[in-house]
Amino acid sequence: MPANTSTAATAHSQLFSPVHALFLVGSMALVGSNVGLGKSIIAHVPVLLFALLRFVIAIVCLAPWYRPARMRRVSRPEWLNLFLQAFFGTFLFTLLMLNGVRLTSAMAAGVITSTIPATVAILSWLVLRERLSRRTVASVLLAVAGIAVLNIARGDSHGAGENSQAWLGNLMILGAVLCESIYVILSRRLTQTLAAIEICAYTHLIGGLLMLPLGLVPLLTFDASTVPAQTWLMLLWYALSASVFSFWLWMKGIRHVPAQLAGVFTSVLPVAAATYGIVVLGEQPGWPHGVALACVLAGIVLASWPGRISRGAWRGKAASADPGAGA
Repeated sequence: MPANTSTAATAHSQLFSPVHALFLVGSMALVGSNVGLGKSIIAHVPVLLFALLRFVIAIVCLAPWYRPARMRRVSRPEWLNLFLQAFFGTFLFTLLMLNGVRLTSAMAAGVITSTIPATVAILSWLVLRERLSRRTVASVLLAVAGIAVLNIARGDSHGAGENSQAWLGNLMILGAVLCESIYVILSRRLTQTLAAIEICAYTHLIGGLLMLPLGLVPLLTFDASTVPAQTWLMLLWYALSASVFSFWLWMKGIRHVPAQLAGVFTSVLPVAAATYGIVVLGEQPGWPHGVALACVLAGIVLASWPGRISRGAWRGKAASADPGAGA
């Protein structure tokens, strides 16, 4: 029986084509580039207003899934779970991510954001009592080491403006990672009863309602004429790529790629963020970024490469690619 199971798993892993792999690469590339793109946008648009507009655009795009008949069938416990997911995974995540990337570099933010799988593994162990394999533990330690390098060696290499605020930005990004990981843990229950796109739509709707009173305040005094047309286009692309495109690409690819192996593709996220930071924002990479990136990438590959790995903790990454929360 073990031999047949192994053969079946091997055959399954060989079924996916390069196209399916490209779907996952494209999804993570969008999520990673959005880290830097958000930094470009908040240079012209207040964070709270940007966050509100991002939700409004997402809600409009996801409108076909707001069917009253279907929504009435969602139970109260499910709505409570959806609220908690929206509060942590969209509302708090967005606020922490955008405010954090304002203070630190896109490169540092991308590296820290890519530790989501490791954080999910820790929470799965603490909350769900899932067993952690040696490789998973090693990957978590590598992720922690990468973040430690960024903070201990902060300085001119961060390229984030005032160095005294870089650590605060990194701390906010880490908080966003924790919120997204909580989202992943909570989503495991709902995926048994609700489709992933419905979870995405409902959490965006709740997140938008939570953001509404905060976003209306800067809207009252904001002069939209001062914002370049290019920035408005970037904001539109940010919302669409985060809430629709990256989600669709990930779900399209994850259906054909073994969930365990799919975790490897999350390594594209920090690379895309670093590329955007260097090419578009003109950030200067230093040795801390290189060391931290190497640690995080090594951890992702170590925990996700086929073998005897704790599948449960890292499989949740498929859900965490919810664009509303992963960018």
